[in-house]
Amino acid sequence: GGGFAGQADAARTALARGLVQHLNDAELRDAFMEFDRSLLVNDVRQSEPKKWGGPGARARYQKSYR
Repeated sequence: GGGFAGQADAARTALARGLVQHLNDAELRDAFMEFDRSLLVNDVRQSEPKKWGGPGARARYQKSYR
C-alpha cells in the first residue's frame, strides 16, 4: 500500500539496492539476502479487492433458509 509501512519498506529496499549497486559487492549482496531477502527483492503481493455479497474479498454473508 501507500501507507507509512509500505513507504518505509520501499525506502529500505532502495537504500540496500543502492549500496549493493554502488559498491558492486557480491559479498554485501549475499549478506543482505541471508539477513532479509526483502531488502533487495520487493514483495509485489497486493490485497484482493472486496467484492459484492460479503464483508470481504472471499467471505460471504451468512445465508438463511428459513
